[in-house]
Amino acid sequence: MPTAASCLPISPGRGRLISPLQLSGPEQMALDEVLLESYEADAKPLPTLRFYQWNGPWLSLGRNQHHWPEHWNALAKRGDLQLVRRPSGGSAVLHAGGLTYALIWPSPPRQRQQAYRQACQWLIRGFKELELPLQFGDHPARGASESNCFATATAADLVDPQGHKRIGSAQLWRQGHLLQHGEIILNPPQRLWREVFDCEPPSDAPASIPRQELSHLLQTTFCSCWPEVNWQESPITNAEWSSVANKAANYEVLLDASGCSTNPPETIDSTTLGSAIPRG
Repeated sequence: MPTAASCLPISPGRGRLISPLQLSGPEQMALDEVLLESYEADAKPLPTLRFYQWNGPWLSLGRNQHHWPEHWNALAKRGDLQLVRRPSGGSAVLHAGGLTYALIWPSPPRQRQQAYRQACQWLIRGFKELELPLQFGDHPARGASESNCFATATAADLVDPQGHKRIGSAQLWRQGHLLQHGEIILNPPQRLWREVFDCEPPSDAPASIPRQELSHLLQTTFCSCWPEVNWQESPITNAEWSSVANKAANYEVLLDASGCSTNPPETIDSTTLGSAIPRG
């Protein structure tokens, strides 16, 4: 059992689990934001965990990633992938052959690196149980100047014993609450990865990592870290689906006839933090 210092300081009570959903990129991003926004109106916010996959290859761009290689637009125009804007920061992530998680955490530590470290402990524990030890990266953050999120591993990322980045995560803060979502690399598409990033793709995850059951196993580990929390499966409500439908267009990356982006990231609501801004 992880120590209190290594776990998320979640108060006893209820927690929410959402079954895996396969949606479009804009719908997935909108849903993550909607789940975070539910805290703003809820006097008793619930910690929430969900896993998801994407309906085809998607390349997600960080909220502040204003420039990217022109050939990405060409790949999207050709139908090899689709582009989507994330509400969180960081660089581009190719979502194909992997698993994405999203964690909603009410009132985390306001020191950003501390929040990352506590929010990733269940992942470290879960993959250790699957015979893949992970640790935090040690490269300084570069913002969006590095177009490929998996080209470097910061203190917010998890790497294997060979130093290969296996999980890349990003955050969005609203009113002192946190959305952290990230991509777990499993079987990255070899050809498409080379076309997108002009480099060799990461190796496949070891055979000890089950592909079909991974989300269930990681969810079990997550819940076992906090047995005092009553974790319950909870479907997306009609009101939440309505909000997703209203917000999804904000995350679309539209291309004109020449293959150039026509919608700026400013269509996404800015991060709001209340009175305190995370540091570090």
